[in-house]
Amino acid sequence: MTGGFRFRLTGRTPPLDVEGWRRRAGRRVPPMVWAYIENGADTERTLGENRSAYRDWYLNQRVLTRTTDVDLTTTVAGTRLDLPVAVAPVGLAGAAHWHGDLGLARAAERSGTRMVLSSASTYSIEEVARGTDERHWFQLYPWGDRALTASLMDRARDSGFTALFVTVDVPVYGNRLRERRTGMGLPPTLTPRRVLQAALRPRWAYAYLRHRRTTLRNLVPDGTRGTAVESVTVQSENLTADIGWNDLEWIRSRWDGPLFVKGVLHPDDAERVVDLGADGVVVSNHGGRQLDAVQPTVRALPAVAQRVGHRAEVLVDGGIRSGADVAVALALGARACLVGRPAVYGLAGGGADGVAEVLRILREELVRNLTMMGVAASADLAPHHLTPAPR
Repeated sequence: MTGGFRFRLTGRTPPLDVEGWRRRAGRRVPPMVWAYIENGADTERTLGENRSAYRDWYLNQRVLTRTTDVDLTTTVAGTRLDLPVAVAPVGLAGAAHWHGDLGLARAAERSGTRMVLSSASTYSIEEVARGTDERHWFQLYPWGDRALTASLMDRARDSGFTALFVTVDVPVYGNRLRERRTGMGLPPTLTPRRVLQAALRPRWAYAYLRHRRTTLRNLVPDGTRGTAVESVTVQSENLTADIGWNDLEWIRSRWDGPLFVKGVLHPDDAERVVDLGADGVVVSNHGGRQLDAVQPTVRALPAVAQRVGHRAEVLVDGGIRSGADVAVALALGARACLVGRPAVYGLAGGGADGVAEVLRILREELVRNLTMMGVAASADLAPHHLTPAPR
């Protein structure tokens, strides 16, 4: 493993839950970065309901079950995981902490799982491959420029990334009002007040000036750093609503490894992507950042799992903040969960080691919950382990 940092969590006693890491993260980054991490589209209804929908379910507790040594292992995309939670693709992760995507990947493999590297990463595909010991997964947008899309697939394959996650729910950017109000629009805009706000986070400001990890490194010329504005412009110019099933067919024909389609909410869409050769789907609404007022992912999950779960691997993201949430998602048909914001809370609050702490918390909560539920393995979770909460 190569790279310029090591795990070293310093400061006060680490937070004890994901919400504690969220509060810590909010104190560490400037308001415009925090808005980027936290905001959703329009009224943020879906953002909120992604969380609250987990309250639709109670976990069934059983007693005197002699449940010990709970097994959390699963297999996703041909990779054995020791934890049924992986790190979701996160664009512009270096804005939260200069460890960025490399820190996310190192923390994931340290925790027995994997990360999906974003196309909009602040460490390049090659930098992450060189700086990690395990083979991770790569996220791809089906951009209008097929040459760019093909180049990213080739670079990911050549660098050892084993699975491709194609995000299909961003034909246009969602209307993220908090980002726009704080200057994180396209392009980002700085004012004297925003510069002052950043300066009031001296640790963040120093790391920003020293490490410059706010450029989307996969979208600038090879061997150059470029600028954040230049790279974000490349990304925005290549997003297009003119994408269809033939684009997914083309991607499938060029990628010979496991392929997942991320951003699926409707079972008909899930069935079609599997018919086209996808190995799995990710039930996702982009963390509530795209189309507001769509259903929360945990409510969309059962219908998708019922339709295609016997033919493909079904993952889910959105709203997961605890081991109890993970248990609900697995019981409703997910093979594993992806977490984005919780991982970024750890990153902003403590770099790579903060991410590892968040994953450790989720692991310990899940083991504790399954022990009290009398479930010996997370893979055994099923709907009968849940009771619907009255509405």
